Amino acid sequence: MLRVPTYLAPSAIEGIGLFAAEAIPRGTLIWKQDDRFDLSYDLRDLDPEDHLLRDMLRCYGYQPGDEPVFVLCGDNARFMNHSSQANADDIGDLTIACADIAKGEEITCDYAKFDRGFARRDFARQLGMPASVSDRAA
Repeated sequence: MLRVPTYLAPSAIEGIGLFAAEAIPRGTLIWKQDDRFDLSYDLRDLDPEDHLLRDMLRCYGYQPGDEPVFVLCGDNARFMNHSSQANADDIGDLTIACADIAKGEEITCDYAKFDRGFARRDFARQLGMPASVSDRAA
């Protein structure tokens, strides 16, 4: 669950992004997993034909481990976009500002640090493999 004031706006990175509604000093807690809001979905428990739900989980959720379990943030944290030079760092179930974030600046994180599915797809892309090959594990 987000722990700082934010808002959604068009992103130069992709689609909609999460932006700081006020300055966020380096070291500030931005997000903390809260099982009351952030829900886990095991793909093995879902109808294999429900492609829309699976696609939504892969797009807006993240896969924290090797199992095909995805976490979907229940608030606007799901709109935090990826950057390899992120201004927020993920440590376990916390997201901390790793740089001062100005009011109106997009809050970004490095998906590869906490999303196994993203890391596999990114690695496959770097090797020139189709992303669908790396998705077979999920």
